[in-house]
Amino acid sequence: MGQELECKARIRRRAAMEGKAQLETDFVLFRGPERFKVSFSELTGVKAEGGVLKLEFAGGPVELELGAAAEKWARKILNPPSLMDKLGIKSGLTVRLIGGFDEFEPGFRKDISERQAVVAAKGKCELLFFAAGRSAELERIRKLKANLKPGGALWVIYPKGVPEIKEIEVIQAGRAAGMKDVKVARFSATHTALKFV
Repeated sequence: MGQELECKARIRRRAAMEGKAQLETDFVLFRGPERFKVSFSELTGVKAEGGVLKLEFAGGPVELELGAAAEKWARKILNPPSLMDKLGIKSGLTVRLIGGFDEFEPGFRKDISERQAVVAAKGKCELLFFAAGRSAELERIRKLKANLKPGGALWVIYPKGVPEIKEIEVIQAGRAAGMKDVKVARFSATHTALKFV
């Protein structure tokens, strides 16, 4: 989950209303008497002035009174983290990939290499990425955990919105293996990543 703040919002220049604004990796959401969700790709203008975040888009404009957080949110919207940033892939880390990554994200290996992380076929690693297409495959988590170095993390990558595997099944399998789910990230348009430590 991203950052969430209580604030006042002004939607399409109407009177301000109280609610909660939420900043995620690729969208802004406001929940109050009126609700809106706008993805970063829809935005035509982003500006922070005097503690107010101003968003221009087809259904807007919207002004969110965020105080000191307005500047920070504007920077994050204008410079969203890359997939490599979200997944914690850094230079020098040892990474393992288990499953059919090339089927749905052929550039993933290349992106890891460009970060100067080491993709290892075997041995212990700091980050292990496991692509699971069906809930039956989740039984492997218990054994895969043994491949992590101390302080390492296991990311389970699974398809979105399919009956063969659901988020709750991924969470339950990780917990049954003695791990804790700590983060969820958008891996691609079709897949989600869930991090366990």
